[in-house]
Amino acid sequence: MAPTKNVRTISQEAFDELVKENIDDLGMDPAEALEDAIQTLSLQGVDLSGIVKCVPGEGGIKDHPAMQCLDKLNQLNADSKDQFGGQDLVQITALLNDLSELCISNKEDSGNAAIVAKNGGIELVCLICSKIPTESRQCLVSCFKAMASLLTDVQSTESFRASGGPKIVVGILSDGIRDLDILKSGFTVVAAAASGNEVVKQSLMDLRVDELILRVLSGQTQGSIQSLYDAIRVLLTSDDNRVVASEVYGYARRFAKIGIAKALVESLHGGLSSPSLVSASIALKAVAVNDEICKSIADAGGIDVLLKCVDDSGEQRNKTVARTCCSLLSKSCKMVPFKNGFSIVGDVILELRASLAGSDSNKSAIVEKGGMDKLIKLSARFSDDPSVLQEYLYNMIVFLFSNNSSDALRNTRCNNGCESHVMAIISVLCLRSPDNATRAVEAGAGDLAIQAMQKFPAAQTLLLNNGIDKFIRKAKENHESCKDAATDALRDLGLDNYNS
Repeated sequence: MAPTKNVRTISQEAFDELVKENIDDLGMDPAEALEDAIQTLSLQGVDLSGIVKCVPGEGGIKDHPAMQCLDKLNQLNADSKDQFGGQDLVQITALLNDLSELCISNKEDSGNAAIVAKNGGIELVCLICSKIPTESRQCLVSCFKAMASLLTDVQSTESFRASGGPKIVVGILSDGIRDLDILKSGFTVVAAAASGNEVVKQSLMDLRVDELILRVLSGQTQGSIQSLYDAIRVLLTSDDNRVVASEVYGYARRFAKIGIAKALVESLHGGLSSPSLVSASIALKAVAVNDEICKSIADAGGIDVLLKCVDDSGEQRNKTVARTCCSLLSKSCKMVPFKNGFSIVGDVILELRASLAGSDSNKSAIVEKGGMDKLIKLSARFSDDPSVLQEYLYNMIVFLFSNNSSDALRNTRCNNGCESHVMAIISVLCLRSPDNATRAVEAGAGDLAIQAMQKFPAAQTLLLNNGIDKFIRKAKENHESCKDAATDALRDLGLDNYNS
């Protein structure tokens, strides 16, 4: 692991003393003294997260609502030896709910989570969690929610790991495998703790969290546990900049080997009506890291279910959804940030299909199942939007009319258009496959590009400025089947020598 960059910090006592000195020694009024201390320390590169910033005499750290909540939890914990019971559980549940509410709702503007974490909150919550009886499900759920609200950065997740958090959480999840609320809140903690921390990922994998995930996916409630899919995505994402070489590729192979990829395919059968379609697709994309896994996904029916999802998403006729749904294809295999809601359904589906299409053995299967026609159909449904068609036209013509796949891919551009990203999938399907390229033309890819140029003549300038005519002329020279379409394209671009 690469060395962690040193960050200057300051204690609450030292900060308060600096404000006091500004007042006593420099004669500043309280508000000015506080602002000066903040600015001075910030300019010096001091990390002020977790510091309660208040004017002397108007409240201090002991008066802070989050700290008062933490103090009460500390007292209850000190009064209990092994396990909580009776009235203590009621009080602890209420306090944990208050703590999570304070840290979630005000996390960005007041830094409550950082204040609690800086004052031992994570260690305390982990200890409390270990002392809650397994049958006290509501208290456990409240504890998980509070824990997740505190895990906001590497320092907090390291405190979680050092406090035995991974073992505590995995143990409770294993015992509560049939409790939906415990699973939801528990896997939220797993996702938060593993985010940006390679060591926590390793700790969770050492505890066989993958086997636990498979058990949950194989149960009856998998469609309702969105946080489970978040946990898979985070565990398989290389996002710790302290690490030179991440182990997540090996974790993905391990996930696939025990059957998680197949279980995720099953979870997609609900289609667009399933609230977990987006997150399940993202999780499956994270698992599909090599050709062997892509083949196994296809063998499990992944291509069929995704083709249906593409058809269904196109029928929604929502331009915003369609445009956003393809934006990740230009990310070069990077994992997308998770978003709630329907607006990125098509995005995830098409990216996952592009991943599967990367397997040569899957390309023919996708084409044979009518995938090329479905992709062209999806593009045609949004062919009245010039903002997406400009990029689409360039990409479509470059790839279909180029006789060199590497040149085509190098010149293919993807911005925000649905069609341009559909083209990215078509380009993968056509790569190293002249037959598939022919099928694309037969399916109407070339015709759609020509129709779009006729419908939006303003796009001609953009295409010509990007040298599109040279690719079309190459097509006339190298592909007899494209000769007529290429001639029409040159004519519609306004070129006088379109017959040459």
